[in-house]
Amino acid sequence: MTEQVVLYEKKENIAIITFNRPGALNALNTEVNLKLIELLLTAENDEEVKVVILTGSGNKAFVAGADIKEMMTMNSMQARAHALKAKRVTDTIWNLGKPVIAAINGFCLGGGMEYALACDLRTASENAKFGLPEVNLGILPGSAGTQRLPRLIGLARAKEYCFTGGMFDAKQACELGIVNHVYPAESLMNETMMLAQKIASKSPHSLKLIKAAMNRGTETDLETAALFEIDCFSLCFSTQEQKDGMKKFAEKSK
Repeated sequence: MTEQVVLYEKKENIAIITFNRPGALNALNTEVNLKLIELLLTAENDEEVKVVILTGSGNKAFVAGADIKEMMTMNSMQARAHALKAKRVTDTIWNLGKPVIAAINGFCLGGGMEYALACDLRTASENAKFGLPEVNLGILPGSAGTQRLPRLIGLARAKEYCFTGGMFDAKQACELGIVNHVYPAESLMNETMMLAQKIASKSPHSLKLIKAAMNRGTETDLETAALFEIDCFSLCFSTQEQKDGMKKFAEKSK
């Protein structure tokens, strides 16, 4: 039986999706991308799942980049089609109606970093390494890396990393605001699970609308974003969680 290239596990209300090509440092290819989209949508459609965690198998890599063997003979049109398939993955992560956390254990390079940047939060082990090294191969990031990284760390710093293809460590990633938390490798998943459980205890409707408001709002002007936030805010008043939460608060304050 062929081993699954992406694994799916559900622990209570947390879905854990694991890149599972440890012999290739979990490198991305077409099979991985198709399976990843399938499993992300499985989590999306499971009402029991409140938060999704993406991680890599083994202790060496989250994802060390794309599978170069699959790409090296492509012409321009094939490369474009390949990049559009990868965009489907980042779009699915970015637009998923549930928070997605990347638990980064080891190398997080190229496409792997771009997938991590599409997640809502990122935790990392102390031995994690980050980078967009595509320039070293005569190409450039093709899964919105040149777009999402500047939005996180500023244009000049992002250009330096893309221009040089250099790597940086988890401490630097945290200082830059790419990573939310850094943990010892042996406690990464436990700590990430605790963060996921804390988020999962909140209203799923609120979480979905907060994610939508923040993702869309940061891509438009302040006035449009503020009005969209008001729409999201008002929608919360159609949920039972809002009724119960405010009633509980009012009773407690009495």
